[in-house]
Amino acid sequence: MNYIEKAKQNFLNKERFLSEYATPSSAAIRVFKDDDDIRPAFYHDIDRMIHAASYTRYQDKTQVYSFKENDHISKRMVHVQLVSKIARTIGRALNLNEDLIEAIALGHDIGHTPLGHVGESFLNEISQRELGESFAHNIQGVRDYAYIENKGKGLNLCIQVLDGIMCHNGEMLSPIYKPMSKTAEEVFREYNEAYTNLKQSKKYSPMTLEGCVVRISDIIGYIGRDIEDAIILNKIKRDELPKEITNVLGSSNKDIVNNIIMDIIKESMDKPYIKMSDSVYKALITLKKFNYDHIYTYSLTQEERAYYKEEINKMFKRFLNDLETENKQSIIYTIFLNDQCEEYCRNNSNKRIVLDFIAGMTDDFFKKEINIEK
Repeated sequence: MNYIEKAKQNFLNKERFLSEYATPSSAAIRVFKDDDDIRPAFYHDIDRMIHAASYTRYQDKTQVYSFKENDHISKRMVHVQLVSKIARTIGRALNLNEDLIEAIALGHDIGHTPLGHVGESFLNEISQRELGESFAHNIQGVRDYAYIENKGKGLNLCIQVLDGIMCHNGEMLSPIYKPMSKTAEEVFREYNEAYTNLKQSKKYSPMTLEGCVVRISDIIGYIGRDIEDAIILNKIKRDELPKEITNVLGSSNKDIVNNIIMDIIKESMDKPYIKMSDSVYKALITLKKFNYDHIYTYSLTQEERAYYKEEINKMFKRFLNDLETENKQSIIYTIFLNDQCEEYCRNNSNKRIVLDFIAGMTDDFFKKEINIEK
């Protein structure tokens, strides 16, 4: 056995101990045949994602609060790393495939826009008006990895990873998460349907148990951390958290994360699903509502929302006009379209190209473009 074969074997040694419900690397599906060298498929996908340009932009994308002069406030980069760690903790305890979990977790929010969920809602309104299609960050994430990255050729990620990104929606809580077997064709059918039936797409189930772990880990990763950020910014006080929440989950991010993780491990051990106890599930539902009522609703003022909504619409019109008039000096050409392959340019309308461009912006880049317009 030469060193390459030995290295391949070493990468896969831990898979001998996987749960019967785990997804082994041998089950990985790619649209295009690819060589994974010494790295198993899902591990290889992690490398492809973290070396992509879109991953770097995580570091300057909003988690909840935009443009705050405090270096301790979470950005999207921190969130995906927290989700990855939480999900891998659960996955290791349940003997699931940590490589698949990490790939989904690190990639799950790549479709997020500047201004976070607020910006997403603005782009959804534009997309509905201009294209008659919905815009959602989980669907845009699949689009980014399959049709935008690598000069429009895509990264050829495994179907299980793309599916996990598409089905990660942490806004939709459930007491139990069961994987649903799918083919590659079925995954892309769901992806295409999401543009016309956004409500249904939020209910998609991941095709792997690892995807289910990331889905619940998404909310574990943000629910307590967002409270800590709100406290730092004096938006809320810790003692405002209702006792019906703190008596079950605790009042700090540390306790909230630990208590939910341990509950999931207890309820899901040696099971073909991921589950929470009734008490933890009810407390998490209540905490989520508390966060919406006291944190997310006030992440921007009404004046700020109105201002940014107007500016993002003006920006869409400006870049659309640049494409229609072939203004090659525009940055939509110089830093985006000129680097995309002919197939991307041919297969997408000008309106879709503008949406892709704005969706990929960081907060600072977005704000800079607003100032340039003035």
